[in-house]
Amino acid sequence: MAEAATKLPVKKASSQPEGAEWSPFESLRREVDRLFDDFRPFNWRLPSRVLGFEASRPARLEWEVAPAIDLAEKEDSYEITAELPGIDEKNVEIKLANHTLTINGEKSEEKEEKRKNYYLSERRYGSFQRSFQLPEGVDADRIEATFAKGVLKVNLPKTAEAKAEKKITVKAA
Repeated sequence: MAEAATKLPVKKASSQPEGAEWSPFESLRREVDRLFDDFRPFNWRLPSRVLGFEASRPARLEWEVAPAIDLAEKEDSYEITAELPGIDEKNVEIKLANHTLTINGEKSEEKEEKRKNYYLSERRYGSFQRSFQLPEGVDADRIEATFAKGVLKVNLPKTAEAKAEKKITVKAA
């Protein structure tokens, strides 16, 4: 029997804290932070820009629990897909603030087994966070997320301007 997808809310946060003013050095700080995040020994690097999305890189210790993310561009939307096995939809949170989409999740598992000659008790847990700087042309008010069978899909519809295609004629010189 097919399991119906569960819709998840996408929370919107204001781009600046109340009473905060725009800082001209904020973009410089983010760029310097990105440079330090990009550093990898032995020149081992991950791509940082895919389909116009600026994707954060998980730190080396987070790499084991951070889910792999697929980004796809469709005719009228972008789609982010994450495989989150063993995580319930109630433990997944999606936020949108300042053109940055952040996906958070947490997994915890407890196992207890009692038999005649032994007792086994295990606890495993982990959390992750992935952030994406959205490209221009995403309609933030129509972003939807669904979760079914351990797979999270976030649909990012394009604006009408982003879908418009203009043909440019080539003239002989």
